[in-house]
Amino acid sequence: MNVLRVGDGALLVEVSSGEEAQALHAELLRRRAEGMLAAGEIVPGARTVLLDGLPDPGRISSELTAAEAPPAPPRAGHVVEIPVRYDGPDLADVAAHWGVARGEVARVHAGTEFRVAFCGFAPGFGYLTGLPARYDVPRRDTPRTAVPAGSVALAGPYTGVYPRSSPGGWQLIGSTDAVLWDHTRVPAALLSPGTRVRFVPLGGQGLLGGQGLP
Repeated sequence: MNVLRVGDGALLVEVSSGEEAQALHAELLRRRAEGMLAAGEIVPGARTVLLDGLPDPGRISSELTAAEAPPAPPRAGHVVEIPVRYDGPDLADVAAHWGVARGEVARVHAGTEFRVAFCGFAPGFGYLTGLPARYDVPRRDTPRTAVPAGSVALAGPYTGVYPRSSPGGWQLIGSTDAVLWDHTRVPAALLSPGTRVRFVPLGGQGLLGGQGLP
């Protein structure tokens, strides 16, 4: 891992993969909860973790540089279920890219347990991982100027749900009425880094013939 100083009291830790970033984020949260790490904020990215509010960033940098990569975080805790209609306008394109029928996209997607790797883009937007690499899809050649709120979408290795209407180039496979961001709710965001997520088909769509992926 590569540790960079950011300002007077922050560090940016660069790792080689999203899985390593998730594992490091989970380990740093554990250390903070057990009083082993004084940090104001611990924010994961695609392949980075930012630690802010450090009283002694030099010491922490040395400890991180000398440490071995932490193990993958256990899949524990509450699972957030998001009801979804697999009715997206790009469902057929995704099915063609995967080489499967439209209904198989719903079956595979609903049969996957996701984990929020990191958040960004818009308040409440989580980048969810879990689909095997063979299901990666490219972004649209031409982004839409307005993607409806609640759109369930794919891009690269990620699944995401648009919390509000905004431009976007992800492939839309479904829609949900779940509220991803509500400033009157505590916490305001439905999803946060590390959260386990499952999508639950509405109206009998995407019924699973078995457990897990093929």
